[in-house]
Amino acid sequence: MPVYRYRALTENGVIVTNVIDEQNRSSVIKKLKRNNLVPISITEPISINKTKVKKPKRHVQDINDIMRNVDTSSIMRAKDKPKRTYVQRINQALAKSEKITTRDLVIFTQNFYLLKKANFNNIHALNTIIESTENFTLRGILEDILAGVEAGENMYTTMEYYSNVFPFIYVNMIKVGELSGSLTTSLQQAVKYLDESSTLNTKIRKILIPNIVQFVLLLVLLIIGSVVAIPAIQGVFDTIGSAEQLPAISLWFSGVVDQIAIHWYIPLIIILAIAGGIISYINTPKGKYNFDYFKYTMPIFGKLIFLLDFSRLMQAMLLNLNNGMRIQDAIEVSKNVIKNYVMLSIIETSINNILIGQSWIEPFEKSGLPSSMITEMLKIGMKTDLAEMMSKLLEYIEMDVDATLEKIMAVLPQVVYSIVGIILIFFVIVVLVPCIQLYMGTFLFSAYGF
Repeated sequence: MPVYRYRALTENGVIVTNVIDEQNRSSVIKKLKRNNLVPISITEPISINKTKVKKPKRHVQDINDIMRNVDTSSIMRAKDKPKRTYVQRINQALAKSEKITTRDLVIFTQNFYLLKKANFNNIHALNTIIESTENFTLRGILEDILAGVEAGENMYTTMEYYSNVFPFIYVNMIKVGELSGSLTTSLQQAVKYLDESSTLNTKIRKILIPNIVQFVLLLVLLIIGSVVAIPAIQGVFDTIGSAEQLPAISLWFSGVVDQIAIHWYIPLIIILAIAGGIISYINTPKGKYNFDYFKYTMPIFGKLIFLLDFSRLMQAMLLNLNNGMRIQDAIEVSKNVIKNYVMLSIIETSINNILIGQSWIEPFEKSGLPSSMITEMLKIGMKTDLAEMMSKLLEYIEMDVDATLEKIMAVLPQVVYSIVGIILIFFVIVVLVPCIQLYMGTFLFSAYGF
């Protein structure tokens, strides 16, 4: 009997993973529902005895194959080649360890898209791109992908092995394209995804980095002023015999800083304990689910994150529907572009609804995450032409994403400026007011009995 590995959601919101013996996938779903579990993912039949071990390279020739195909004449010619200088060796070593940037991925994807659009097959396209790739690290990975394609594998299987190079969503866009037979369209979407991600990150960095630098500098000045300036000013008052005192908030903050300097390990342990507790909770199934839900509902960025995920899901579904897939199969394949557990649980509920003859749109509507406009457009699409309505829906979501992004770019600087402004006001009260008090010399009147 086949063995299936499943991931399901309990009534308490906990995600559980286990294996089960059943005849087929439908039997697994029915059994899970009888036990009050909501399926999130169910893999194909697996063998329990098999274990997967990662290797340094995914496609490595056997030593016997290498020895059979060795060309002794090329070895003799290599001996006659001039020896490389130390500078050349250093440059080659640096080139081989070169970091792969987002720009490298964009260039590779754009070139691959153009070649596929010109009716190149995958092997010919990869060979052409490898010859023109300047990044040695990326070239080695592309050669490994090419070896997999020549062996009859899909590109995404090797890309998944290099998860530190290819983003999760990027790999799954390629996967959807290969499985649906529309790799060219998926490559176009992947280029758009990389460009949008890079543009968004650049805009956010331009806002955050200067203000974070100001925040850190003000914090450093505040601490140094509390440690050095405030005790020195109070020492001047005491030496002259003035009855004046520094502001209470300055004395309080100076005392707090002194206590932290003496017992520094206590706040450090508290901070590490809080950070460790949060990380440990997020790594649990329930914590991961709650954290993913927070991503969709958080202030400022929540709506944008949900719209981007939902847009990718609709794009993948539209791609599959245009290639003749049923709605159930289109959703099943398209869920690979999603990593958020909340969205995955909604998708699995949609698939279950289709199996029992109910609306697949209902779980999205009940979640309260998409707007009523989105769900109504999908309902109308089910009654008319779903593919055409999804195309219009994607245009609407794209406009909504642009409007949301503009709001974020307008609100984010105000939030950051407010935080920096609070620190600046606190710095003025704690450090600058005592300095002005010393500069004005009013403490001399009380020192001389005036």
